[in-house]
Amino acid sequence: MKRFTTILLVLLMVSVSAWAAGSKESAEKPVELIFTSISVSGDSHTEAMYVFADKVKELTNGSVEVKVYDNGTLFSSENEFDALVSGEADIAYLSFPTIATQIPSFSMFGSGYFFSSYEHMTATLNGSIADEHIWPKVREVINVQPLGSLYLGSRVINTRNRAINSYADMEGLLLRMPNSESWLFLGEALGANPTPLSFSELYSALQTGAVDGQDNPLPTVESAKFYEVTKYLALTNHVIDSVTPCVNLDKWNSMTKEQQEAVQEAMTIAIEYNDKTRLEAEASLVEFFEGEGLTVTTPDINEFRENVQAAYAANTKMVSSWDMDLYKQVQSLAK
Repeated sequence: MKRFTTILLVLLMVSVSAWAAGSKESAEKPVELIFTSISVSGDSHTEAMYVFADKVKELTNGSVEVKVYDNGTLFSSENEFDALVSGEADIAYLSFPTIATQIPSFSMFGSGYFFSSYEHMTATLNGSIADEHIWPKVREVINVQPLGSLYLGSRVINTRNRAINSYADMEGLLLRMPNSESWLFLGEALGANPTPLSFSELYSALQTGAVDGQDNPLPTVESAKFYEVTKYLALTNHVIDSVTPCVNLDKWNSMTKEQQEAVQEAMTIAIEYNDKTRLEAEASLVEFFEGEGLTVTTPDINEFRENVQAAYAANTKMVSSWDMDLYKQVQSLAK
């Protein structure tokens, strides 16, 4: 009987050891994350992808590996969203106008002059308001896990052959915009004739005159070299722009809690890197563009704001979907 008991104890210990080893192996099962973006080399939110990838590897001891595909090498701006939702890509940057194609009320976050400053934007999108009222809806509707928001900069108008000194100067301007309802209406609200076009085609379109101008933050104008094929910059600052890195929710749920926490921590570090780099770039780029021969104008921001916000107010179809309680809550953070 004693011998039988001993054998049972040995077998039990072996079973427990095997189970523990199996659990450890399962917990440390390598995960590959495909991170795709149309952002160009040298842009701070492109560089942030590599900061993120390196930090994830460090924090997970290599159990999570991030493969970066920038410059639209894997997916174009037109199919990047579908790739993220379907799981063909694991992480991608989403803009609020893109999110608004699925959650119409969120078009307000990408509307003209919604945020008053970088501080207002990041306090909202990297704070409790987003955690409690914005990201849960994104998870529910789009099936992705948001990881915060990166600053892209204040969007300006960049044109080939027309100086923009006032809102009236926007009339008839063929202004390239991304192809979504929210983006195109922003172009209308700016007083222009919005023209949908892929970002990857924009440089050549400016070069050939297929469009008259484009709107992007100053660092993007520099990194995409749009200053080579344009002559004017108008500092309208009509959108304090951001992008939200999102993980496909099925992929997110396949990771351990420890891996999820490491991925979130790594993205927070990448966001801090991007924002610091972006703000420093904005502070010096006007002088750089003037040195490259561009004429920089400073239209009356109040005139632009009044006209743009009036255009939104008149679009009852769009504005009626907005959560005005949330709108007011966000605006209360403005300084």
